[in-house]
Amino acid sequence: MSSEENKAIVRRFIEELNNRNLSIMDELMAPSMVHHTIPIRGPEEYKQFETALWKAFPDWHETIQDMVAEGDQVWCLEEITATHTGEWLSFLPQINKKVRVAPTGKKITFTMIGIYRIVDGKIVDRRSVHAVVEFYKDIGVIEYKELPEDVP
Repeated sequence: MSSEENKAIVRRFIEELNNRNLSIMDELMAPSMVHHTIPIRGPEEYKQFETALWKAFPDWHETIQDMVAEGDQVWCLEEITATHTGEWLSFLPQINKKVRVAPTGKKITFTMIGIYRIVDGKIVDRRSVHAVVEFYKDIGVIEYKELPEDVP
């Protein structure tokens, strides 16, 4: 498939998720698809993840800022906006811990890069790179303080 066709697949995938259309996963994801960041495998696990995400952040919305494709890969720069109104069960792989986060009502905005690999018109791999510290700070999972001015 061409780079433009691959970009169209990713664009459609994001648009349909913004419309809460879970059936798109069966159409656009390979059965063996792996999301390496979360980690989840296949359309069914991805549907479970998105359903939980939407319960915690019902207005979750991804806006495509820029998109680059070469070969079978598509890199997508996105802005995410959401309001944390439901409980979020988050797995923090950095500390190998699950954290339940009660609703905070906080509106969050952050930038994410989604990296997709497309084979035969299906998403087979996905990775996400985002401001994880800001995300978890904004919903109250972590707290950090500014350093005093005398700290180099």
